[in-house]
Amino acid sequence: MRVLVVDDDFMVAKVHSGYVRGIPDCEVVGVAHTGADAITLAAELRPDLVLLDVYLPDMSGLDVLRRLRTGEPADPFVLLITAADDAATVAAALHGGATHYLVKPFESRALRAQVDRVRQLRGQLAGLDRAGGGELTQNAIDRIFGGRDGPMPKGLTRPTAELVAQVLREHDGDLSAAECAELARLSRVSARRYLEHFVAGGTVTVRLRYGGTGRPERRYRWAGT
Repeated sequence: MRVLVVDDDFMVAKVHSGYVRGIPDCEVVGVAHTGADAITLAAELRPDLVLLDVYLPDMSGLDVLRRLRTGEPADPFVLLITAADDAATVAAALHGGATHYLVKPFESRALRAQVDRVRQLRGQLAGLDRAGGGELTQNAIDRIFGGRDGPMPKGLTRPTAELVAQVLREHDGDLSAAECAELARLSRVSARRYLEHFVAGGTVTVRLRYGGTGRPERRYRWAGT
């Protein structure tokens, strides 16, 4: 997987590049610090995935997203990585064709989950190309578009996943794993597993809330349909 990292902060770009290099079979093919450079490098390097910040010095990352996602099969996947957590920006990213949206700061495993998801999508699309563009079943289409007919990870069940999803959808704001567990009447460990499953699938966003001491708290918000 060839990745282009775009961030106006040199140190943040370095950190994100390190995360990418820690993922098997991934390489950073370029780093850009402005929107114009991102567009130029994307055209020259043809990356498979672009990690794109929203706040750039010369233009919004959302404008860059629209330039990169033209609807052509050769367009790169784009993962928005930004401090912007307002609903309008998230909606614009979704409508612009972003694969997913990570709010800074985040753990390296959150990025790896999304890179693995892009890798899976690329494999599915490559399989369609090899099949010669024949007719697809609805289940196959649902899997590509993130539908619910794919298999659940070992130890997770569909009814409980639906329960956790309902709790998130009906809550105004974000929840910790402990808060979600209480509302769903599950153990905290179980709720956390389902929440991280949704994060990997792109239907839930996560942010870190820092307190005075200890590890930051992971806060989850429903972002799917």
